[in-house]
Amino acid sequence: MKKLLGVILLFLVSMTMIGCDNGPVNTWVGIEERGYFIVGLDDTFAPMGFRDNDGNLIGFDVDLAKEVSDRLGVEVRFQPIDWDSKVLELNSGTIDMIWNGLTVTESRQEEMLFSNPYIANTQMILVRKDSGIDTIQDLAGLKVGVQISSASEEAVNANAIVDQLGELVRYDTFNAALLELDNGTIDAVVIDEIMGRYVISQTDNTYDVASENFGEEEYGVGFRLESTQIKDVINQVLQEMIDDGTATEISVTWFGEDIFIQ
Repeated sequence: MKKLLGVILLFLVSMTMIGCDNGPVNTWVGIEERGYFIVGLDDTFAPMGFRDNDGNLIGFDVDLAKEVSDRLGVEVRFQPIDWDSKVLELNSGTIDMIWNGLTVTESRQEEMLFSNPYIANTQMILVRKDSGIDTIQDLAGLKVGVQISSASEEAVNANAIVDQLGELVRYDTFNAALLELDNGTIDAVVIDEIMGRYVISQTDNTYDVASENFGEEEYGVGFRLESTQIKDVINQVLQEMIDDGTATEISVTWFGEDIFIQ
C-alpha cells in the first residue's frame, strides 16, 4: 500500500512539474531558467518576418529578436501562428511575445502589454496601376481586402467609409489579399505601409498608392498582461541597440535608412 501511495505521489508531482513547464512564463528569471523565449509571428509578413526561397525565416523583426537574444544569452525560437488567434496563443503560453509588425491599438492594449513603440507606420491603400483610386472616398461601392484581425481591418472598420463599401473582404494573410488584387477579384487592399512599400519594391511597376491613408500608427512588441518584467528587459535591450547604432545597421539592411523612432 505504501508503495502504491508513493507511486501515486510521484506521478502527481511529475504531472505538476510538466504543467508548470508547459504553462505561461511571465518573468525574465523564468525565461533564463528555461533557456529561450518564443516569438509568435505571421511568417508571410514581409519584410518583418517571412520565408526566403529556401524556406528560411528572415526579416527585420527576426533580426532584431535574434540580436536581443544574443545580448541576453538566451535562445530565441520563432513560432508561426494564425494571426486571428494571436491573443489566444499568447495567453495559452505557446508563445511569450508577438514580434512581427504588431500595431499598438487601444483595443489590443486591453489584451496585452506593449514594448515602447519602435517604428512608425500607416495603413495605406494599395491599388492596381492606373485604377483611378486615390482617396478613401474613392473606395465607395468597391471591394476592399484586409487581413483578418489586423490593424488594417480595425482602421477600415473605424472609418465611415466601411458602410459605403461594396464589400470588406477578410483574408488569412495579406499575401492572399494581394493575389486577389492582382487577379482583379478585389479593387484595393488596405495594408501596413511597411509591408506595402516592400511589396512595391519587389514588383515591376504593378501598383499605385492612394494619396490618402487610414491613419498613422506605431509598432510594438506584444506581451501577456502579466509579463511586465519580460517587457522591461526587452525594452532595455532595444534601447541599448538604438543607442549603440546596432538597430540602425539592421534598419539600413532592410530599408536603406534608419526608420526607428528616436
